[in-house]
Amino acid sequence: MASQRDVRNRIASVQNIRTITRAMEMVAAARLRRAEQRIDALRPYAEAIRRMTRDAAEAAGRVPSMPILNEHESVDKIGMLLVAGDRGLAGAFNSQIVRAGVAAGRDLEAQGRQALFFASGRRPASSLTFRGLEPVAAFTGFSDRPSFADARNIAGRLMAAYVDGEVDRVDIYYNGYVSPISQVVRRETLLPLQQASLTQESGPEQASGAAPSSGEEPQQKALVEYEPDADKILGRLVPDYVEISIFRALLESTASEHGARMTAMRNASENAGVLIEDLTLEMNRARQAAITQEIMEVVAGAEGVS
Repeated sequence: MASQRDVRNRIASVQNIRTITRAMEMVAAARLRRAEQRIDALRPYAEAIRRMTRDAAEAAGRVPSMPILNEHESVDKIGMLLVAGDRGLAGAFNSQIVRAGVAAGRDLEAQGRQALFFASGRRPASSLTFRGLEPVAAFTGFSDRPSFADARNIAGRLMAAYVDGEVDRVDIYYNGYVSPISQVVRRETLLPLQQASLTQESGPEQASGAAPSSGEEPQQKALVEYEPDADKILGRLVPDYVEISIFRALLESTASEHGARMTAMRNASENAGVLIEDLTLEMNRARQAAITQEIMEVVAGAEGVS
């Protein structure tokens, strides 16, 4: 059995750790509130850009011949952007993105295709390097508070890779924010536009899970006239759509990271409390054993004298 001093030192150590985890939980909670506000502010604009791009693509009838819009003859090289964080201590937040990306890469290799990884965040970049999957490009240092300039930088690199033929398709993996205790891994196809996730989306009612009642007539779209024409507007909208989609993914990932870290630190604090109780019980048992031993020695000495 450990001595009272050893157990007391362990209790003090666990108490210090609990103090740190509680502080980290409060910091993560404060940052989470700000991240939620940024997401709420961006979502209407992001949805509007996606809707305008989808409507312009439908109005054009055919995809105009532009480098960013040209669909490659074969899809052999897939660019995969993994969006996670720069730091750990956030539960499975980082690892689940890496696992999803690596699993998808293995499936592509089984199909005879090549997966080229791009990483946003130090954790996915280091994890890919450790697994022998060196990322083509890594973007780090802004996961706590990403800016639109960061998203534009990433989007520029991915669009250049697509236009130059470095990749034939661009997918993005990120943690979608649902609640502080729930983050869902999401995959979206950004390029080419013909395969992009926005062209596969249904209307707002179907996307939100609310089916129209049998008595309601389907909502008709308003007639939109494009000036100069839908082709040129589509060519202008696609880069904006890629940038805003990446920016939204960065914000969703940031909120998910803060929520995951807050939950992980709360669990760590609770576990530290349980451990302190167990160690306190162990210390009390050690104290009782020491007292019992002293009493036995006193009794034995008294019997020896008599």
